[in-house]
Amino acid sequence: MQTLKVSLVQGATRWHDAPANREYYGALVRQSIGSDLIVLPETFLSGFSNDTRASAESMDGESVAWLRALAVEVGAVICGSLAIRENDVVYNRLLWVTPEGSYAQYDKRHLFRMAGEHTRYGGGNERLIVELKGWRILPQVCYDLRFPVWIRNRRLASANGGMDYDLALFPSNWPAPRRQHWRTLLRARAIENFSYVIGVNRVGVDGNDLPYAGDSSVIDPLGETLLELGSQEQVVTVTLDPAPLLAQRERFPAWMDADAFTLDLS
Repeated sequence: MQTLKVSLVQGATRWHDAPANREYYGALVRQSIGSDLIVLPETFLSGFSNDTRASAESMDGESVAWLRALAVEVGAVICGSLAIRENDVVYNRLLWVTPEGSYAQYDKRHLFRMAGEHTRYGGGNERLIVELKGWRILPQVCYDLRFPVWIRNRRLASANGGMDYDLALFPSNWPAPRRQHWRTLLRARAIENFSYVIGVNRVGVDGNDLPYAGDSSVIDPLGETLLELGSQEQVVTVTLDPAPLLAQRERFPAWMDADAFTLDLS
């Protein structure tokens, strides 16, 4: 594993305005040239909206093509979620777009029923783990943060003798009234999974008059905060060192006493 340079893009997403958001976030991403990985908020081209029929695009649409071209331009992986339509189903789909223009995808599994997301979006049932500079990375989306069984990190043969993942990402639209939950759960997920955790939230007020406090954070495997942003638009870069992660796993191997289980994905 090499050091990993990650940029957090904490922006004020424009409501239901993909062209404006492409221009806005494109400018912010270009501030991060030189990073290995650039993380954007959840649904950063529309805001968190259930008006999916009006805002969702296909994988062949303009926004995915733009994101792929942007990753090539800045020479970094870009990660964030979009509303994507496939046939008659719309997904809150995270895209992991590489500097070569290729991509992997993860459909948000846990849909936020308190806003009716579960009635308008289709949910995913397969985790995505990607590799970058020797790091195994688990991208998730917002509400997934509340479900530790789905996120649970285990020592698996498929991980070449290591843990299933080394870094978990949470692009989010997490409203300010629940900011303490956000800050607490990010730390809990890092501690229990022997992993770095990065949460990237938006700021501003959306079209439903919901305020967002930002609080985008980088948490180390001990649950210590390496970086926490405020409530303003910011682009901040941090370099992650694998040495403390590997040392903590060896020094305090609680993972060896974890319970085995099988997850029902029905």
